[in-house]
Parts: sequence; structure tokens; C-alpha cells
Amino acid sequence: MGNYKFNQNRDCEFFPCHEGLQEEEFNCLFCYCPLYTLGKDCGGNPKINNGIKDCSQCLSPHNGEKAHDFVISKWSKIDELTKKNL
Repeated sequence: MGNYKFNQNRDCEFFPCHEGLQEEEFNCLFCYCPLYTLGKDCGGNPKINNGIKDCSQCLSPHNGEKAHDFVISKWSKIDELTKKNL
């Protein structure tokens, strides 16, 4: 496992903050998901409740080493959004 692709903080009071993954696979690297700003186009499985994005059931940014690759695969969309807002 690449040491930059996986980080886990078992001392966090919320660990694990989402159910559905085995604890040893839970990746905290993207604790605050950088894809949140992409809205429903983030590639995860968010729910929209009263106009608010609810990511509480999404495991995409926490799924082991795959989480890093998933987020990086969407980075061009974040870059586009950033450039549009400069």
C-alpha cells in the first residue's frame, strides 16, 4: 500500500464515521471530501435532502486505497470548477 494513499485515525472520536467498511479498510485520508463541491456530479452516492447534499451513506472517499484513486480521478472536475471561479 502506498503510504500516501491511506491514512487512518483510530483515535478520532468519530472513527469510523460511516458504516459499511471493515475498520482496517477505512481510509481517513479524505475526512472532508474534496469532491463535496461537485454536488451530485461527485461520483459518489449522495442524497439531496431539502437542497442539502447528504454524504452520510457514501463510502467512496473512505474505501481503502481505492479512495485515493477515486478522488484523483475526479480532480480535473475540481480544477475546472476552480478555474471557473477565479
